[in-house]
Amino acid sequence: MTDYKLPEVWEAPESMDGKWGGLNRPTAGSRFEQTLPVGEKPFQLYSLGTPNGVKVTIMFEELKELGLTGADYDLYRIAIGEGDQFGSDFVAINPNSKIPALLDLSGDKPVRVFESAAILLYLAEKFETLLPSNSIERTEVLNWLFWQTGAAPFLGGGFGHFFHYAPESIEYAIHRFAMEAKRQLDLLDKELATKPYIAGNDYTIADIAIWSWYGQLSQDKLWDKAGVFLNVKEYPHLQAWTEKIAARPAVKRGLAADYQSIH
Repeated sequence: MTDYKLPEVWEAPESMDGKWGGLNRPTAGSRFEQTLPVGEKPFQLYSLGTPNGVKVTIMFEELKELGLTGADYDLYRIAIGEGDQFGSDFVAINPNSKIPALLDLSGDKPVRVFESAAILLYLAEKFETLLPSNSIERTEVLNWLFWQTGAAPFLGGGFGHFFHYAPESIEYAIHRFAMEAKRQLDLLDKELATKPYIAGNDYTIADIAIWSWYGQLSQDKLWDKAGVFLNVKEYPHLQAWTEKIAARPAVKRGLAADYQSIH
């Protein structure tokens, strides 16, 4: 139990504990002037190897694996633990100050794309791959792409935060979000019992998006011993799908992507 009492109107504390506490503020916008590097390749990706970040490096490597021209990218490291995401140049690409953020320099005018699902969709449409053209099949892919967008905050910001990052263990919060994480894992396992990929017979951007979170969790590679805590081995269909995607050469390269420093 906690002795915290809700005030009538919330005010930000002077400081917060925990790994990310010092970065949190109740306001948006840039905090310092910044000049991000810009390379010579068609796409400039500013990111980090988080689950949301690897979605995009995996996507680019899948495009390259397919031999598609024009899918080259420069990759720059945004050290979110040090606050790089609050620099002026990064905020100009993503005003929400979250990785990944992408600049498409292949056309007449630069195009900014932010939010990992939006980047996957943008690239799939631009290169006409990993997203069905058939309306019904495309809708099913988008169902699952946006399922991941809505579900993962409960996994990362909910379960992951209170299991791994919070400065103290709060029983109610851990039970609340572990329950939801298990429900999501069970949902995926039941769906994958009837089909090879999450949206049907073909590998798509929905698999990339979901695997980056739930596949890595199923391998116990997100937070130390979280997979053990959630007993991920009890989901055989999810495990099989996880290993099938993990074996893809482009996925291996996407996970091992070499970031250039922005400093």
